[in-house]
Amino acid sequence: MSPALSVWIGGIGLWAPGASDWHAFRDIAAAGAAPGESARPLAEVLPPNERRRAPESVLLAAAVAGQAVRMSGRDAATLPCVFASAHGDQVITDYMCETLATAPRELSPTKFHNSVHNAPAGYWTIATGCHAASSAVSGGEEAFGAGLLEAATLAVADDRDVLLASYDIAGTGPLGSMTTTTGPFAVALVLSPRAEGAAVRLDITPERGNSGSDPMGDAWLDGLSASNPSARAVPLMRALALMKPAALRLPAARGLDLHIDIGVAA
Repeated sequence: MSPALSVWIGGIGLWAPGASDWHAFRDIAAAGAAPGESARPLAEVLPPNERRRAPESVLLAAAVAGQAVRMSGRDAATLPCVFASAHGDQVITDYMCETLATAPRELSPTKFHNSVHNAPAGYWTIATGCHAASSAVSGGEEAFGAGLLEAATLAVADDRDVLLASYDIAGTGPLGSMTTTTGPFAVALVLSPRAEGAAVRLDITPERGNSGSDPMGDAWLDGLSASNPSARAVPLMRALALMKPAALRLPAARGLDLHIDIGVAA
């Protein structure tokens, strides 16, 4: 068995249909509130011109990253960051494929610019003036777990706080029929190797195997968890909302799970 990676959660950000931030999600998951209307992801960190032209994937990632960093009180300019997604922006990818197949000379330079997998990381680091390391992780159906493992490893190995943002949007066109993404979801965590100012610790141990998702007994949470690969974070987010010690498993790759023990400070 591999030794556990122990990290503390300094900040959380979340956007889902029915919950525009972490506080709204916590009220639903822990207090039984009903899902509400979701506002457009508010990526306040981006300049107004960038917000207007940024695609949904960038807005989602930047919105939750901003929420998590704001809660943590850290300086975004100093935080290494990991952005994870199964498929990037499927709407733009579908547009690119169709246009290249039918009218390649009409391809939009802006759409091409936004099609690369690390576009959200680029928008974020430019907007925040961040010169720390940034990574863009593509982990297929296990994208969230792969991103969490990457971010936790960086936090422990480099002894510094790390921002993780995981996002996916609904598929469209022929590509959409081949993926499991039926709706948007994004989540972000600021992870620290130190307990200062944090109340929740994650002990993350990579283990062989692939676990299935156990039903949570709530139609909204279960539907959300199945809506896209980044939403596989929902069981972890629910456990964090309950603020109780717990243990769960999340897939991080084919044949690899993360066993996560959640510790809550007294």
